[in-house]
Amino acid sequence: MVPAMQSPRLAPAHGQAWGHFVETDDIDAHAASQPDWVLRYEQLSAGSFHGAVRHLQLPGLRLVHESASQAMRQRGQLGQGRYGFAMALDLPEAAFFNGQRLDADAVMAGRADDLDLCSPALFSMIGVVVNADLLNPLWERIYQTPLAPWLDKQTVLPVPADTARTLKALHLGALATLGTPMAPSAALTQLRDAVLMEWIEALPAEVNTTDLKTSAARKRVVDRACDLMLSQTDEPLSILQLCSRIGASRRKLNYCFQDVLGITPVKYLRAVRLNGVRRELKAVQDMRTGVQDVAARWGFWHLGQFSLDYKRQFGELPSATLRTARGG
Repeated sequence: MVPAMQSPRLAPAHGQAWGHFVETDDIDAHAASQPDWVLRYEQLSAGSFHGAVRHLQLPGLRLVHESASQAMRQRGQLGQGRYGFAMALDLPEAAFFNGQRLDADAVMAGRADDLDLCSPALFSMIGVVVNADLLNPLWERIYQTPLAPWLDKQTVLPVPADTARTLKALHLGALATLGTPMAPSAALTQLRDAVLMEWIEALPAEVNTTDLKTSAARKRVVDRACDLMLSQTDEPLSILQLCSRIGASRRKLNYCFQDVLGITPVKYLRAVRLNGVRRELKAVQDMRTGVQDVAARWGFWHLGQFSLDYKRQFGELPSATLRTARGG
């Protein structure tokens, strides 16, 4: 495993502004490299992982640029009392945000306290996470109304292509200041306001949330199935057992997974279990614990086939992961 390469933070302005850049070849290090956020990533596609994260923290607002070589599901919290807006830069295939399909030139918007995004391989995105006490008064000044109630949900909103291009250029231009001396506080405030205004004004004037009830119902089925999948990792439930437990037909379960995560339940379960083995191998302390012990705890009993599947998924044998964890 190649350790994360991290840039030093820029000099703070009144303790409120800093820059942050990390590149890593480990998906867990990638998730953990994002300051003050609690994130967990699962690698869904096969191959070696490489990811990069750029953050620029301004007073009350964080700008983000994130990229990853492999398909993954990212879940977690970006903080209470915050809202997020994000958009794909590179989208070779559809992504899925909170159970909704994400296409090019669409904005993911809503509360930042319950992130759930499935992205394809070679995906990159930009985004902002803004404190409510900054967003609320600005929204009221622009629209002369309180913050739109649909922002307390999480939704995908279409954006005109020319608006998206302008927004992307401004956002990336602001992030280009990362690595340069930090500007005075007044200039940082102007930069923050310009970027936030561009994100807000990119949003459609009217938002129809009718379809959110349907997508939320499908996501509840998927979340329930995922909880059951991980309830007994050493003896994974069959798909028929899973369907019986949640009261859904196999066809419905498969449809919900495809619609919410873009992957079948069988493939998702296998990927999550392989991720679980890898995460545990990297944390092994007891020298008596071997690959077979960890694999068995995740329901892999055929060690030869497991090793082949693991290498295909992560680009190295499980024994190499364990050896690296032990400093060998």
